[in-house]
Amino acid sequence: MLSNLGEDKSIYLQISEMIEDEILRDIIKEEEQVPSTTELSKFYKINPATAGKGINLLVDKGIIYKKRGIGMFVQAGAKEQIMEARKASFKETYLKKIISEAKLIGITKEDLKKLIDETSEV
Repeated sequence: MLSNLGEDKSIYLQISEMIEDEILRDIIKEEEQVPSTTELSKFYKINPATAGKGINLLVDKGIIYKKRGIGMFVQAGAKEQIMEARKASFKETYLKKIISEAKLIGITKEDLKKLIDETSEV
C-alpha cells in the first residue's frame, strides 16, 4: 500500500499524490483497481470522507474512473497525463527559480548544464 502521511500538506492531497506516484511507478497499472476509500481510511486511520476527497480529485482530473458496484480504476492514458502535468509543475516550481537565481549570480546556461551533469554523477 502507499507510504506514510506527512504533515506538510492536506491529507487528501497526499492520498491523491501517492496514488499518482504508484501509477507512475507501475505499482498500479492502467485499467487496474485503486484502493477503496474504506481501505485507505482504515490503513491510514483517517476519515473516509478525507480519503474520498483524494480519490475524487483524481476522478476530476480524469486519472481514475468508477465502475459502478465494483470500484475505482486507473484510466487508460493516466500515466502519461500525470507525467505531463508533473513536468509542467516541475518547470514552474523549480526550473524557473533555478534559472532566475543562476542569472542573478552570473551562472551561464553552459555552467548550469555542467553543474547538472556534475550533480547527476553523484
